[in-house]
Amino acid sequence: MLIHPWDAPTDDSEWRDWLAAHDFGQLTVNGPSGQPPFVQPLHFAYDPAAGGHGLGEAVTHLARPNPIWPALEAAPQVTLSVVDDYAFIPGPWHAPADGPAEHGTPTSFYAAVLLHCTARVVDDPGHKADLLRRQVGHFQPDGGTAPVTPDEPPFGRMLPGIRGIRLDVVDVRAKFKFGGNKPVWMQRRDLDLLADRDGPRDAAARTHQARRLAARQEEPGDRG
Repeated sequence: MLIHPWDAPTDDSEWRDWLAAHDFGQLTVNGPSGQPPFVQPLHFAYDPAAGGHGLGEAVTHLARPNPIWPALEAAPQVTLSVVDDYAFIPGPWHAPADGPAEHGTPTSFYAAVLLHCTARVVDDPGHKADLLRRQVGHFQPDGGTAPVTPDEPPFGRMLPGIRGIRLDVVDVRAKFKFGGNKPVWMQRRDLDLLADRDGPRDAAARTHQARRLAARQEEPGDRG
C-alpha cells in the first residue's frame, strides 16, 4: 500500500483509535506455491495491550472445514486488512480555481489499516473457549449469550467444529487518504460538498478530513 506523507497517520493513536471502532476485515494468507492467496472476510477482536511486539493482538475463529487451514499453518505470516469510511470524490470537486470544472481529477477518500501478523492456530478446547469469550465480550459487552465452557451446554459440544486464530501484530501500515495534499480552500470545499451530498459514508469521510485539516493548520507555516 502506497502511503504518501500527507496520508500517513499523524501518530499511532490515530490508527489505534480508528481500529478500536472497526472490527471487520479480510485475512489474507498465502496459498500453496502457484496458487492464489486465501482471502477470508471475518469479524475480529483487537486488543492493543496483548501480543508480543507492542502492537496488539487480534483474535478470531473460523469453521473447521474452511480450506484456509493448511495454508495458514504452512505460512503463518499473514495480513489482516481493514478498510472503511471511503467516499468517491468527483472530478469537478477538485477542479483548479482558474480552470474548467471538467479538468478536475476524480479520486477516492478512505481509511485503511493493514495489520501484518504472525498467526497461531488454537485447538485446545479451554483456549478456544477463552478466545470466544474475548470475542463475545467485545461484540456483546452487555451480555446476552451464555458462557462458552468446554463439554458443557449450550456451546461446549460446538467447540470441535471451529478453530481459533490468534494474530500477533508485528507491523502496522495505516493510511488516511482524505485530500491532505490539496490546498486548504479545496479541502474546505470538499467538506461542504460532502455535507451536501450526504452519501452513506460521506459523514465519516468528512469527519476525517476536518480533523486532519485542523491538525495541518496547527502546524507552523501552514495556515492555508
